Amino acid sequence: MDYIDPHIHMVSRITDDYETLARMGCVAMSEPAFWAGFDRGSAESFRDYFRQLTEVEPRRAAQYGIQHFTWLCINAKEAENVELSREVIAMIPEFLDCPNVLGIGEIGLNKNTRNEATVFLEHMELAIQYNQQILIHTPHLEDKFQGTKMILDMLCGDSRIERSRVLVDHVEEHTIQHVLEQGFWAGMTLYPISKCTPQRAADMVEMYGPERLLVNSAGDWGPSKPTAVPDFIFEMRQRGHDESLIRQVVYDNPRTFFGQSKGFDFKPR
Repeated sequence: MDYIDPHIHMVSRITDDYETLARMGCVAMSEPAFWAGFDRGSAESFRDYFRQLTEVEPRRAAQYGIQHFTWLCINAKEAENVELSREVIAMIPEFLDCPNVLGIGEIGLNKNTRNEATVFLEHMELAIQYNQQILIHTPHLEDKFQGTKMILDMLCGDSRIERSRVLVDHVEEHTIQHVLEQGFWAGMTLYPISKCTPQRAADMVEMYGPERLLVNSAGDWGPSKPTAVPDFIFEMRQRGHDESLIRQVVYDNPRTFFGQSKGFDFKPR
């Protein structure tokens, strides 16, 4: 089955992973800007990173017939440094017209601090000013519920935000309902340790239905599995779900959400 991975960090993957993903049915992916495994020391290092996301990774993906899209921001881990964050945010408009850019992301919270919230709001303002979609990172483990609540409060407190153009990622059983009830899209991340599993994601689809739900692998620096979306497809098939329902979650829903961005020039095969 063809699928789209809505959230995968290919800068942390070897080129062989692109070939494996293509063999498994991945036809497109979106890669949010995120942490480099260490805190970067200057805004210029982000300029190089944004060039990697907008120039290098699309070429690597295209070698295997995969279309690569991206999002730009300074991530929540580094947002504690407000001065650096503002320098990076000021740079982002230079890249927004690159052909594979979908919007601002993954912005959010890490430890739910005041500085992180300040930088989140300034990213929001940037997205509104340039009419960009937003992809949001919610915190890990014990910080997730409070962080998700803080994020939803900030989003819902600004009437200019179009909720249908916002994806709140890394939802789990105790946060998914809040996200969907507020009219946002929700992403389930299949991550071996700190997020979700294919079985739990299938449970949530059965509980809440497939509308406005996406499933992704993250595939980043930590223990992760870039082929986790095919694992979800297999789990859904084992449970006897129709192919049309599975396809909605892993292919149709990403196309619908990303299709709201002028940068999503997707060509089905």
